[in-house]
Amino acid sequence: MAPNKETIILAIETSTDVCSAALSANGVTMDSIVETGSRMQTARLAPMIEELLKRNGFSVKDCSAVAVSSGPGSYTGLRVGVSMAKGLCFGAGIPLIGVGTLAILAAQGIALSQTGADYVIPMIDARRMEVYQALYDGTGARIGEISPKILDGSSYSELPSGKRLLFCGNGCFKFESIIERKGAIFISCDPSADYISRLAYINFMNENFEDVAYMEPFYLKEFAIGVNKKKILG
Repeated sequence: MAPNKETIILAIETSTDVCSAALSANGVTMDSIVETGSRMQTARLAPMIEELLKRNGFSVKDCSAVAVSSGPGSYTGLRVGVSMAKGLCFGAGIPLIGVGTLAILAAQGIALSQTGADYVIPMIDARRMEVYQALYDGTGARIGEISPKILDGSSYSELPSGKRLLFCGNGCFKFESIIERKGAIFISCDPSADYISRLAYINFMNENFEDVAYMEPFYLKEFAIGVNKKKILG
């Protein structure tokens, strides 16, 4: 799809306790708002978006699309974010773009790292020693399945020795204390709407849109079956 003079995308990220929204033009973030607090998305997301649009002189109808983190992550947070995004798209008649939360974290880790990496492993905390994770290459392209993983010291030992590993996300801190492999890089961070911008723009250009009526977050529901509820995000 050929862009207009500027392709303006509103991005929403609510998969953890850090809630954020960002505005971008042609894949570059112009402005963003971040707020932190347990389960505060329901009360604060709409005012955040309103403030962000107002201070940049836009309305939702001025946007080319709305992008939202699609999971995995907090059940409650994801539902709030996706519901908000769907409502905005339906009301304004603009496309909806879903961006995987782990892809956001991979892009974030690469951007925040001062050195390159051969493999990037974003991790979302799923309580205790469990994380939601996937394997990406150094460019941020996913090369492994998104899955839950119970961590121990030998996790990821199957990856070739001598390769640089970058772990990022709010679940990597607990692996840093037990990893047996030397030389890995750890960047503890929550996914941010700032890093949705480029990914959303690529999807927009490729017309990779979600069905506004039927899009649902990616919860990794199969992981929840038979598991103590205290172990599950949300």
